[in-house]
Amino acid sequence: MEHRDQAPPSSSQDSATEANISVTVKFGGRSIPITTSLDSSIQDVKSLLQPLTNVLPRGQKLIFKGKILDDSMTLRTSEVKNGAKVMLMASQGLHQGEGPILKAARAQPIVRGTNRSYNVAKEKYAATVDKAYLERWKITGVVALAERNLEFIPDEVWACGPSTRILDISNNSIECVPLRIGCLTSMQKLFMNANGLSDQSINWEGLSSLKFMTVLSMNQNDLTALPPALGSLSSLRQLYVANNKLTSLPMEIGHLTQLEVLKVNSNRISTLPTHIGDCISLVEVDLSSNLLSELPETLGNLQNLKALHLSNNGLHSLPRTLFTTCIQLSTLDLHNTEITVDVLRQIEGWEGFDERRRSKHQKQLDFRVVGSAEFDESADKK
Repeated sequence: MEHRDQAPPSSSQDSATEANISVTVKFGGRSIPITTSLDSSIQDVKSLLQPLTNVLPRGQKLIFKGKILDDSMTLRTSEVKNGAKVMLMASQGLHQGEGPILKAARAQPIVRGTNRSYNVAKEKYAATVDKAYLERWKITGVVALAERNLEFIPDEVWACGPSTRILDISNNSIECVPLRIGCLTSMQKLFMNANGLSDQSINWEGLSSLKFMTVLSMNQNDLTALPPALGSLSSLRQLYVANNKLTSLPMEIGHLTQLEVLKVNSNRISTLPTHIGDCISLVEVDLSSNLLSELPETLGNLQNLKALHLSNNGLHSLPRTLFTTCIQLSTLDLHNTEITVDVLRQIEGWEGFDERRRSKHQKQLDFRVVGSAEFDESADKK
């Protein structure tokens, strides 16, 4: 029987294995494991750490064996080896995607010594709602229940039915927005800020049936996603979902062709759907403090856009047509991004945008000067 020696591993396999190393990055009491090429530059490592730490690359300092690593050097030339531990220090103010800032709802002031005491307190509150507010709600159409220590939406709200135009249940501990929300068929504005609402808390079948809704505010909750049903709110003009945990926006947002204000700042959004370019009525968009590294070119379709807030993101560039097609754009916030003035000057239409920006600031300055002059003049007459 002929014996054959086992072939040794190929040199290419060995080199591929050796080319990748595992490094542990110490940051803020955390240990962050990363695997990357030994020939990766320190700048590449910082880009890799950006979504893991929410710190922009230019705000990172990587320290190994007491020395700050230079961006232009590689891990190999920096003598960082497999299994090494590197410390990350972050410069203050150079963070992106600051995450949700949840406002804790007030504690329910009910002593639950016995079931009877709890039920008595609940019945007392229900009676108060019935006597003091119900008729007023029906007459004015405004149901104001902010900061009432609520854990549920009172039945008296549903009794108002089509007469309700505005419902404010902000700053409570509401656990559920039920299907019955759909019975408020004439509602135009709904405020549900700071309730700790999760994705499962909201019945979107009921909410999306409100065809006259123009303002929807859900800031400071625990939402991680918005469903496709959002696109059914065809009359929506203002959408506020800041300070949540959103990672993306549904492509159905493009159905909101009447939307004028979109504020989704301080979330975890890393990509935007191209369909955002179909929201042709948008005037103001706030995407600040997210995890965006690029923007869709369709953002340039927003010809009515006047203000775009992009601070605290890892952006390196802007859509090529932003300055040429968004001819009303005069406010652009790029604070704490990777976009420099030199980058902006390379984009077609920069001169026109810069002129609009300067003109707006001059008008604001003139207004303040005129206002202060009138004040001084009136003071002199006294």
